[in-house]
Amino acid sequence: MNRRRIGTSATTVAGFLLAGAAIAGCSEMGDAVEEFESDMDEAVEDVEAALFTGTETFTIGDHTVNISCSGDPEADGPIVLLLHGGGDDLTAMADFQEAISADRRVCSYDRLGAGSSDQPDGPQDYAAVGETLTGVIDKVAGGDPVVLAGHSMGGLIAARYAPGHQDLVAGLVLLDATSPTVVADMEDRIPKDAPEASAALREQTLAIYAGQNPEQLVFTDGEVESAGDIPVRVIQHGVQYLAQADPEYGEGLEEDWTAGQNDWLDVSTGSRLETAEGSGHYIYVDAPDLALEAVEDVASRAER
Repeated sequence: MNRRRIGTSATTVAGFLLAGAAIAGCSEMGDAVEEFESDMDEAVEDVEAALFTGTETFTIGDHTVNISCSGDPEADGPIVLLLHGGGDDLTAMADFQEAISADRRVCSYDRLGAGSSDQPDGPQDYAAVGETLTGVIDKVAGGDPVVLAGHSMGGLIAARYAPGHQDLVAGLVLLDATSPTVVADMEDRIPKDAPEASAALREQTLAIYAGQNPEQLVFTDGEVESAGDIPVRVIQHGVQYLAQADPEYGEGLEEDWTAGQNDWLDVSTGSRLETAEGSGHYIYVDAPDLALEAVEDVASRAER
C-alpha cells in the first residue's frame, strides 16, 4: 500500500516535469510558469512528506503544521496517525510513537495552536480541526486510509472525524477519549452553587470547553455517529483520578466519563471497550504495552 502511495507521488512530480517542459515551449508562459512552479513545489513537498523521517513543517491550507514521522515508509499496512491530548503537543507521544515505529510507519502532528504549528485564525469547531487533519493525512499517506490513535481531546477529535471521512479512516484507537457529552456532563454534575472549590473547577473546565484552550477548540456535545464496521479499541483509565480531584462530585464525574466511553462504542460495530487497570489518564504512558497492543490489533485488522 505504501509503495503505491510513494509511486503515485513520484508519478505526480514526473507529470509536472513533463508539463513544465511543454510550458517552456510556449510564447505566453508568465502566469502558466508561476502556476506550474507552485504546483511543482506542492508535489515535491508531498513526496518529501511521504518519505521523511523526523520532524518537519508542511503547509496545510493557509497554515504551517508541524509533523513527525518515523518507521519504514514502505512498511505494509496503514499508517498510524497519533493525535495528542489538549494542552499537549506531539512530543508528549514521542516514546509511544517510537515503539510503534518498530513495526509500522507512524506519524503525529501538532494541531493548530499546539506545539510548533501555526495559531488558528480564531475559534475552531470539529469541522475546522478536521480540515487540518485531512490535510495531514493527505501529506503523510497520500489520501490512503490511516489508523487514528487519539488521546483525550485527540480521541474526541478522531471519533468525531471518522464517521464523515470513512474513506480516510481505517480504524480507531481511543485512549481515554473525552466524552461526547462532556459539556453537559460538567454542567449537570456540578451545580453553579456548589462549594467554592467545586464551583471553581466547574467554571474553569467549562471555560476550556468554550474555547479557552491553546487550540481555541469549542467543544460541542452530540450523538455518536457511525463510521461503519471499522476496527475500534476504546480504552479507559482504571485509576479514579477524577474522584480524587473533587471529593464531593468526583465519583459522579467518574460515572459520567465511563458512560462516555461506552457511548464511543457506537462509532463502529467493530468496537471493543476495556479498562487499563492501574492507569491514570495518560494510558500510553501508564500502560504502554496495552496501548501498543491495541494499535497493532486495529492496524492488523484494518489491512485485512
